[in-house]
Amino acid sequence: MKTLSVGIGCRLHSPAEQIEAAVRAALGAHSFDEIRTVASLDSKAREAGLLEFCARHALPLTFFSLEQIAAMPVAVPSASAREHLGVDGVCEPCALLGAAADAGGGAGLSESVIGNAPRATLLVRKTVYAGVTVAIASTTAQAAQSAQAEHPDNDTQKQDLP
Repeated sequence: MKTLSVGIGCRLHSPAEQIEAAVRAALGAHSFDEIRTVASLDSKAREAGLLEFCARHALPLTFFSLEQIAAMPVAVPSASAREHLGVDGVCEPCALLGAAADAGGGAGLSESVIGNAPRATLLVRKTVYAGVTVAIASTTAQAAQSAQAEHPDNDTQKQDLP
């Protein structure tokens, strides 16, 4: 069942293989078959490695603006994202926004859509692999419960979309 939203932040010209390795590492016991959407910053819309990765796995790719990302709370802000983009993080907000957009019917999220969409839960907080950051979110309670059952003593923090 496709329930996961994967948020990705990456350096310019990150190859598809590097992105795939980062996503595989973040997925843990989950599979690519569970990914419903991949989400990133709109400035990555022409990033060849990200586009190739999604095409290779037939994954839909959704983009969000800096304004949408900046509106999202981030538990552990990234100094790099703050310095380069002026936001506290990319992959965690994108994962949450992707899950909410998918549940709410579109990427043009307004406050009313966010308020009416099922709550997105961050299942895997930011992981970093060779310059690629990945976070995973879902709107399904079942996915959240299975993630907790798989990793009951990990320090993955759930973060709800306001």
